[in-house]
Amino acid sequence: MSKTKERTAAPAVTQPTQVSGPVAPPRVSARRRRPGVIALSLALIAAGGAGVAVLLLQVGDRTEVVTVVRDVQVGQVLTEQDLGKASVALDPAVKAVRADDVDSVVGKRAAVELKPGSLLAPAQVTKDSLVKAGEQLVPIGLKPEQVPATALVPGQKVQLVHVPAQGAAEAGKEPGKVSPQSIAGRVVKASKAAPGTGVVVVDVATAAEDGPTVAAWVAADALRLVLDAPEDS
Repeated sequence: MSKTKERTAAPAVTQPTQVSGPVAPPRVSARRRRPGVIALSLALIAAGGAGVAVLLLQVGDRTEVVTVVRDVQVGQVLTEQDLGKASVALDPAVKAVRADDVDSVVGKRAAVELKPGSLLAPAQVTKDSLVKAGEQLVPIGLKPEQVPATALVPGQKVQLVHVPAQGAAEAGKEPGKVSPQSIAGRVVKASKAAPGTGVVVVDVATAAEDGPTVAAWVAADALRLVLDAPEDS
């Protein structure tokens, strides 16, 4: 009996298929658009545009106002050379003279000291002279211990009190029974404390007939300045 020799067939080797020409990229299906996402995007764009518009309006809302371009002392008459103009974003709470009204302040007097670079407010000018007819202006030097804690401002009413030297008495009156003499005045200007000494010089307007008396008290260092209570107190 013959044995049949099994012969194992070798596996067939598949040769790679050679493709001539460029290979086409795989086809990708287009993403489906969602209406909700599109609507949200449009809303965000619209909101951003509105914010930019509001910002531009705020930046563009500027007002022409009057400014001070050089130092102006209290009581000095304002001229066109003292004033300038500027365009600023003005807060409604800030009171400033509009550029169109500059003619209304030229020729008036400064009620307070004006500094370059500041806006001019209506309350800082006056048509009245700070030293009126029939008055005299007397400078009074106050030592640091004589300066009131309350700031002295133009227009403030004061009493100029004569304080004789200790032990001195007025002629014809007994010592200890001398009533202090006082003269009414009005602050026109108060300087800043002098470096080193701390002395403050206050210009006070008094009646013309009282000016020489006040000047004599100042020379004798026998004067004290007392503030009157505000009229609306």
